[in-house]
Amino acid sequence: MKYLNSLFIICLLFLASCGGNNTKLSDNRPVLMVSIEPIRYFTEAVADTLFRVVSMVPQGSSPESYDPTPRQLTTLANSNAFLGVGYIGYETAWNERLKANAPQVPFFNLSEGVELIKAEHHHHHHEGQHHTHGAAVEPHTWTSPRTAMTIVRNIANALCQIDNAHTAIYQQRADSLIHHLQQIDHQLAELSASDSIEKAFLIYHPSLSYLARDYNLQQLCIEEEGREPSAAHLKELIDRCRREGVRTIFIQPEFDRKHAEAIAHEIGDVEVVEINPLSYQWEEELMRAIGAISD
Repeated sequence: MKYLNSLFIICLLFLASCGGNNTKLSDNRPVLMVSIEPIRYFTEAVADTLFRVVSMVPQGSSPESYDPTPRQLTTLANSNAFLGVGYIGYETAWNERLKANAPQVPFFNLSEGVELIKAEHHHHHHEGQHHTHGAAVEPHTWTSPRTAMTIVRNIANALCQIDNAHTAIYQQRADSLIHHLQQIDHQLAELSASDSIEKAFLIYHPSLSYLARDYNLQQLCIEEEGREPSAAHLKELIDRCRREGVRTIFIQPEFDRKHAEAIAHEIGDVEVVEINPLSYQWEEELMRAIGAISD
């Protein structure tokens, strides 16, 4: 518990240091388009108020199969840059069309430099078609404090390229945010080495792969190669959860809860916790996940 309390204090102090700017901002600021809401959170933290940051995938939509609207394509064409995760479903499906629509807009892959996880049998649906990739990249690179540090540095480098007049501001704000992430990382490393955290958890969609890898946790997944689980897979999961001592099942809001609740009922003494790794509230969701598996 002492580790978790320290982690909350670190986050509260950082949020307090960033608050207090309630000045109404002009809508005529230059625009940056980012792929998803967590990237908007990091980008706004680095850019301060110098850009208006717009997310292509709105809150509540799935980036796996999202189709940009004509209005968003117009916004992209008038943006100073597009900052993407690099590997999520709609980015890979729309990459060439997005670039063709906005040939003058620089595109940045914010996952460059991240030690990527490869998913051997990744499946996704797009525009009514089912696509399979033999060795696809696990795309949720923003969900660990360690990988987030690389993303923040890439954001700062991108902003310095497109607006070198404010390089000092971007670098200073990125350094501050990275220092904050390092503090969270240190606390999570201590927590993961202690007996105060569950070493295994179950989740519907494998959104926390990088968090699990970086802090020596075991992520079990309800999805079966990106699809609804079979009866055999569910039975295997229940048996494995019992062996691994799983006490927490995470469910994301865009997925059906029925399988998670059925597994929880079968195992007993298991809590189903809703988290949203696609939320703008990146730290709040991280704290919710860590709090659920901590004593």
